[in-house]
Amino acid sequence: MKFDNEIEIFINDFVKDLNAGTASIFAGAGLSVPAGYVNWKDLMAEIAQDLGLDINIETDLVSIAQFHLNENLTRSKLNRKILEEFTEDIEETQNHKILAKLPLSSIWTTNYDELIEKTFEKENKVVDVKHTNSQLLTTKPKRDIVIYKMHGDVKHPNSAILTKEQYEQYHQTHEPFINALSGELTTKTFLFIGFSFTDPNLDYVLSRLNFRFREEKRQHYCFVKKPLLGDYQNPDQATLDYNLKKQSLVINDLKRYGIKSLKIDSYDEITQILSEIDLRYKKRTIFISGSAETYLPFDRNEAIGFVHKLSKKLIEIDYKIVNGFGWGIGSSVINGALEAIYSNPSKYTENQLVLKPFPQFESGNKKLPELWQEYREKMISQCGITIFVFGNKKVNDEIVDADGIMKEFLISSQQGNICLPIGITNYMTRKIYELIKKEPNKYYENPEIVLPVLEQLADSSKTLNGSIKIITEFLKTLKK
Repeated sequence: MKFDNEIEIFINDFVKDLNAGTASIFAGAGLSVPAGYVNWKDLMAEIAQDLGLDINIETDLVSIAQFHLNENLTRSKLNRKILEEFTEDIEETQNHKILAKLPLSSIWTTNYDELIEKTFEKENKVVDVKHTNSQLLTTKPKRDIVIYKMHGDVKHPNSAILTKEQYEQYHQTHEPFINALSGELTTKTFLFIGFSFTDPNLDYVLSRLNFRFREEKRQHYCFVKKPLLGDYQNPDQATLDYNLKKQSLVINDLKRYGIKSLKIDSYDEITQILSEIDLRYKKRTIFISGSAETYLPFDRNEAIGFVHKLSKKLIEIDYKIVNGFGWGIGSSVINGALEAIYSNPSKYTENQLVLKPFPQFESGNKKLPELWQEYREKMISQCGITIFVFGNKKVNDEIVDADGIMKEFLISSQQGNICLPIGITNYMTRKIYELIKKEPNKYYENPEIVLPVLEQLADSSKTLNGSIKIITEFLKTLKK
């Protein structure tokens, strides 16, 4: 999909932050509302009615919660509303699913619901949730993501930040959260999603960071939907003109905090942008699929040397490699990658090599073929490019094509990976090339770009080592 220049630059920069481990998300109510949860206005509607107020007229919604507490001297109904509105088991949105796949180390949210953490858990990630000061003192072992719920959690409604008094005292009662957020806003790039920037706690932190760092503040981003004539907030031209002017002032004010506004026409564009971020991030990770009992017509040393050099080169041009330790191939992938990593440990890291040896024993009620299929899907889902080499095995003393390589090709193509079979290595890899050649439009968005590369990789007059140069030159075009 084509994006305007401003969003295109953001996507490229945010992918760089993801690769550097310095990207984070700040999620507001707008992230959960599409899933079916209420926004702040809907949450306070019944509370306002109890007070004899019209929720459609009131703008200071934090004060409504405080008024209710003042009048009743108990927040039992406020707590009940939180439980009623945010405990329902709701399916996560596509945006939640995409975020859960990204290598984020932290997410901040003012939401009470558990949708974010449940989505990450479905991705088999270890989640460390923080919603009290004391939880900041402990670290969950082997955690993948920290979710800071700075306004509390639905399971503990009595301590949820809801009233005006709680907001006013937050800098004292939750000082550790403010310190932690201040640190992350200084060291990470935040993308604000579904956030209106009317939260007094965040305003408190941003204003102090702005005072402390002034011109040295870090760049952050947020999505801003353009007012459109005819939508529910802009029924006429006069209202549209007013809202456009106000939005312009808000966008300019956010610049004080280092927050750049990304204008979108509809909220659906957020999903498209997040999907593109996920796609471009995964294109930095390559799955090497292959197995070999024999390397004919190539000499064994020549063949394993080629896999070694290919793996080494991929690390050197800053790619991550995922490998299932295929027979006759896996060791060369490992050795090549490690040679590059250890030759320059200040530039390359062991995180660039992900090894996923296949399980050899049944687990629970699942047979090995089922386990292997799930394993393949999980491995390949981390990648955006799949390279195929050789693809043969021995069955009853006979060399046959390895069907597992074809399975990995089908999974790769279904997931939208760019598939690069090195056809001169023959066997199943050659069959994959022939399959693609028949229907290139089925496997590539731009087959006219990829097919000439595959033809060179299948040209028997080319050398194995020559194919490394062909692949690296093609990968350079993907970065542009």
